[in-house]
Amino acid sequence: MSDEYESHVEHISEKLHGIAERAREGWIKWSALLSALLAVFSAIGGLESAHHANSAMIAQIQASDQWSYYQAKGIKGMVSESENATLSALGKPAADGSKRVEKYRDEQQEAKEKATHLAEDSQAHLRCQEMFSRAVTMFQVSVAIIAVAVLARLRYLIVVPLTVSLLGLWSLAQAFLLAP
Repeated sequence: MSDEYESHVEHISEKLHGIAERAREGWIKWSALLSALLAVFSAIGGLESAHHANSAMIAQIQASDQWSYYQAKGIKGMVSESENATLSALGKPAADGSKRVEKYRDEQQEAKEKATHLAEDSQAHLRCQEMFSRAVTMFQVSVAIIAVAVLARLRYLIVVPLTVSLLGLWSLAQAFLLAP
């Protein structure tokens, strides 16, 4: 009876030891799940960051094109004014010269407004790109710290990536809310 009792007690002891071990190591499963979730957030942030970087570059190129157009209209306006002045000095009538000058000035003003708007749009995209990049960095740092915590079996260290992850989520949310 004593052997049977000891066997039964030993069996229960092993079972309890296994349950306690699983409970102690359960945080590792949650850490793996958190790492996977942070990797998803990082991928989303990375895609959005790249999108806004491309949009900023395209808007800046278009703004540059508009500034070139602005300069071209200014040059055409000055050529027309010079032509009018030359014809006037020769005593000849200028054919629609002042209308052309006014048309070029109007077109130049439109180009200036478009260029300014596009440059502002480019800056807005760059601000969003920076926020998305910041979020991605925070998520990646969190995943790395989680890996260190799991490998070193330092459960208390998990507080650091949780905090950094929350900052990353905050930055990600801000970027989505402020996106043009």
